[in-house]
Amino acid sequence: MSSFDRATPHAVLGSDSFEHEQVVLCHDPSTGLKAVIAIHSTALGPALGGARFHAYASDEEAVADALSLSRGMSYKNAMAGLDLGGGKAVIVGDPARAKSEALLLAFGRFVASLGGRYLTGCDVGTDEADMDVVARVCRWTTCSRTAGGTGDPSGATALGVFQGMRAAAHHRWGTSSLRGRTIGVAGVGKVGHLLVEHLVHDGARVVVTDVRAEAVRRVVDTFPEVTVVADTEALIRVEGLDVYAPCALGGALDDAVAPVVTAEVVCGAANNQLARPDVEQQLAERGVLYVPDYVVNAGGAIAATRVLTGDSPQQCAAKVERIFDTTLAVLERANAEGVLPGAAADRIAEQRIAGAANARAEERASRAG
Repeated sequence: MSSFDRATPHAVLGSDSFEHEQVVLCHDPSTGLKAVIAIHSTALGPALGGARFHAYASDEEAVADALSLSRGMSYKNAMAGLDLGGGKAVIVGDPARAKSEALLLAFGRFVASLGGRYLTGCDVGTDEADMDVVARVCRWTTCSRTAGGTGDPSGATALGVFQGMRAAAHHRWGTSSLRGRTIGVAGVGKVGHLLVEHLVHDGARVVVTDVRAEAVRRVVDTFPEVTVVADTEALIRVEGLDVYAPCALGGALDDAVAPVVTAEVVCGAANNQLARPDVEQQLAERGVLYVPDYVVNAGGAIAATRVLTGDSPQQCAAKVERIFDTTLAVLERANAEGVLPGAAADRIAEQRIAGAANARAEERASRAG
């Protein structure tokens, strides 16, 4: 394996922040593949996380995203009760232009070289058909039906976010129904579109936006009652907005959004929504409840484990629906301990990861003795 930029890891990681178990920089000149595979933790099991295909502005930005997303996957999988660690892959480039069969096969060979330490799957910019290609050279993928996987997990992700939103409504307003509530969904791609479907069926008023006109058209063609606004700036300022659901890329909650978002609750599908951790405090000071993204968007990870557990679709759906209970438990713990929901969720996840790591260390020590 070769680094596509030997200065990149140090530039991003620095000298004292080596939190991840392994970071692999992948470069295949013949196909143009440039990718990062980040394994944050395998304390609970193999590192599970999808492969994101995105046009990053720099190699450093790609590495930083892989590090952040893989850490989030460790917490997500721990919070969901899965015996899996956290990892993520990012492929650098515009998927509409750079994606090819040869490039995906090259990516699959890099994943296979890790021998099962990392399990890949669909994410932003990749789909089930892509994983079918990857699976031809790599058996460690969860989304390829042709290889015995579960297919695109977007439906499970959307269901989990919907359940988390219902739990937030119960916590904030005393009822889990979203009927009559105004929900703003930013990003109506694979997950956002399906989330809109759940919300409409529950009787919510839905307002959407997306940078892609075709994504908006697809929603409006299916649900003509949905309102469309020009952009996210307009969406966060909608009068009477009850819930803001960021469902595109990360960093949606920043210093510009926190002071002006009109919603009482923020609960969406996007990973790493907080541009900085202290943005949650800014929201809380205005009475806005932030529901930790990795708690509610774990449905896709749960669905991906069907390839390992052999659960039926019905059993998998039941596990995803329990995100309601998990979310409510996090919000109640936050209240009881006088901390923000993000801190409450982190404590639960970190306790589980640390417990597994300690158990492994004790087992190794016992064998050595």
